[in-house]
Amino acid sequence: MAAEAAAQSGAAVLVADHMPSPARKLLIAGRGGLNLTHSEALPSFLTRYATAEAHLAPYIHAFPPEALIAWAEALGQPCFIGSSGRVFPRAMKASPLLRAWMARLGALGVQLRTRHRWLGFSPDGAARFATPDGETQIKASAVILALGGASWPRLGSDGTWPALLPGIATRPFAPSNMGFAIAWSDHLRARFAGTPLKRIALSFGGITQRGEAVITEAGIEGGAVYALSANIREALEQHHNVTLHLDLRPDLGLADLATSLAGRRGSLSLSNHLRRNAGLAPIGIALIQEALKAGTEAPDLAGLIKALPLRVTGGFPIARAISSAGGLAWTELDENLMLRRLPGVFACGEMLDWEAPTGGYLLQACFSTGRAAGLAAARLDVLKA
Repeated sequence: MAAEAAAQSGAAVLVADHMPSPARKLLIAGRGGLNLTHSEALPSFLTRYATAEAHLAPYIHAFPPEALIAWAEALGQPCFIGSSGRVFPRAMKASPLLRAWMARLGALGVQLRTRHRWLGFSPDGAARFATPDGETQIKASAVILALGGASWPRLGSDGTWPALLPGIATRPFAPSNMGFAIAWSDHLRARFAGTPLKRIALSFGGITQRGEAVITEAGIEGGAVYALSANIREALEQHHNVTLHLDLRPDLGLADLATSLAGRRGSLSLSNHLRRNAGLAPIGIALIQEALKAGTEAPDLAGLIKALPLRVTGGFPIARAISSAGGLAWTELDENLMLRRLPGVFACGEMLDWEAPTGGYLLQACFSTGRAAGLAAARLDVLKA
């Protein structure tokens, strides 16, 4: 996006990519349908960036969700809004969009050099790169760094770049939008690992998130978990474990559920009672039974169904997180995303210090900051020329 914005502004642009082919993380995002952005009103949209809202707001205002949708559709990828408000291309994958995008960049004269891993700057300000043919240097009037966070390192962004910017303040990377470890019993792990939890709600720290999750051998992950991940991660930094509460029937009030369960068990086993009178799926029944066997205290069965405690002992590692928190400190950047200590060097995307839940917010901020950095770099290129 930075390359496109700079090239459309008249700059000669070269993209140096660490990997053998570009946009690998975008292609991975396409496996989930390529959730480009979200349709909610911009004031609510911006709150998803929490402490980074004020920093990101100018760039997202300049290139908001509707502009991103129009951009995708101009590449021949019509979009639609899903039932959750998320925006996807109708193709539900990234490859058609990427092919059209690369063709547009080529038509703009953008050069692409793959297998170029950035090594920092030489004393005269040239960008140094390791290539299959040895080290090479590229001198440019402006440089845009889009070095990524630290999640999914096999896709290219491994989070090692702070060492190449000595004296530049960064916040250590931490996993974001990740799952959490729960010590399931051997029985539950063996029988239900990989099973989805549909139409549930999770609560933590006074926040309740509806959605879906999935039981894994090591714990729990999924959209409802990711939305709470920042708060859970911060709590785990202070405590060895924390407790989430799972509502297995968020569509049914406690009183109505209690009425449905009261006096109707008869000769039914607990499993059949929970299935018939509480409408629980097998995984929900197994979770209730596991809690009862562990001696979980609950005022009644309905209360346990509405607030099943899940004891979390840690987060999944950053290598398997969807995104990361931390990165380049905002104090190091001016309003044009240029590094104050390195004039002519700009930064954008996941390498900046922000995080957001899944739902289109991640890609939107990357596209918006990329465009802003590209436009600013092109202006500098024109001035230097």
